[in-house]
Amino acid sequence: MPELADKQPSGVEGALTAGCLLLLVLVADVAAGLLVVIVLAVRGLGRMDASSGQTATSVPPLDWAPVLGFGALALAVGVTAVVLLRIGHRVIGAVQLTLCVFLVVHTLGSWP
Repeated sequence: MPELADKQPSGVEGALTAGCLLLLVLVADVAAGLLVVIVLAVRGLGRMDASSGQTATSVPPLDWAPVLGFGALALAVGVTAVVLLRIGHRVIGAVQLTLCVFLVVHTLGSWP
């Protein structure tokens, strides 16, 4: 069985791989979060321009975009966390799961 011993990565290589994976996943999450924030900001600017002609007594319609945007982001982060936990990266999966919980709390806070 010397072939199996040669194929297993050392502790340093495993830590390096896990660190690179964590960095890659966190950068992808930040990019997705920025995309949601940019889309919501553009929608908010569009709503400000459209509502400038309305009277002060009219109630603006409900905007479900923040709930849907942050909910979809939370779902994507949660699925990534479960996949990472299933393949054995417990620390990275725990970080992703923590981010998912924060996103779910923020989504529930923006519920109209």
